[in-house]
Amino acid sequence: MALTFSIFLPTGFGQEFARFTDPVQAYATLTGIARAADELGYGTLWAPDHLTTIPPSAEMVFESWSVLTGLARDTTRVRVGQLVTGNSYRNPALQAKMASTVDVLSGGRLTLGIGAGWYEPDYIGYGYEFGTAGDRLRRLGEAAQIILSLWTEKETTFDGKYYQLRGAVNEPKGVQSPHIPLMIAGGGEKVTLRLVAKYADACNAMDSPTVLEHKYAVLRAHCEEVGRDYDSILRTATTVCIIRDTDAEARAAVPPGMEFAYPGDLGGYGLVGTVDTVRERIAAYEAAGVQELIVGFDDPTDVEQVRRFAAEFLS
Repeated sequence: MALTFSIFLPTGFGQEFARFTDPVQAYATLTGIARAADELGYGTLWAPDHLTTIPPSAEMVFESWSVLTGLARDTTRVRVGQLVTGNSYRNPALQAKMASTVDVLSGGRLTLGIGAGWYEPDYIGYGYEFGTAGDRLRRLGEAAQIILSLWTEKETTFDGKYYQLRGAVNEPKGVQSPHIPLMIAGGGEKVTLRLVAKYADACNAMDSPTVLEHKYAVLRAHCEEVGRDYDSILRTATTVCIIRDTDAEARAAVPPGMEFAYPGDLGGYGLVGTVDTVRERIAAYEAAGVQELIVGFDDPTDVEQVRRFAAEFLS
């Protein structure tokens, strides 16, 4: 299977729109990135789901479901999805309904990416209970069951610790068969990857190829335990692309603070360096077992970086 390349969209979470004063212009820039990706052959447009910038500020952040609904109509070929929607921000039954609608609007191009949630300022700022990591993961496990049931059953009744449904009907269920793909993101080896094995059609992690290879071995073991075909799960990874004339220049351009998302030395394993170095790094991700590589650029609002990457690597 050839490696697919996708785009990690700017929605403002990383303060990508700090230089903009007009939100309409900022959104038009986002749409320009999406349309270019649609034309150039990228696989999916992935939008983060956050409510507050990192670090917290007064800069603009676009809400991810609204963004993807618009992009579902602004594009014609490329898939759309969340990387990833925060389970705690919306009732999972509502999320299943929203996903079904967006899948119809896109003509069957949605992947619902979901995670337990992790960014505490979102919770504090918007009045959600943050709780413990264990609580959030247990909620995610119930949410995955609810979402899949609403996509596949005539009606859903669910009596969980965190969520209860009584005869819920979800129509239309979407376009894709047997249902909209469900991605569960995160690299937790005991709980998250087991949830992937039990419920997900795709997984995502943000780490080095060496670590990803280990995570995939853990996922394979979980699949064997629950009777799941490991190869039925799409393996995606997220990285950053910084291309310069020399490797040293590229490494110097890695923004400070990236360790919040990318453990270890991002400059040593990300798509950071000359074109030749980036080509070698791509090969390392593929050798580790990655099937879809989701790329964020050092200037996520620059459509020319999207075009240059496509010209070099999407052939």
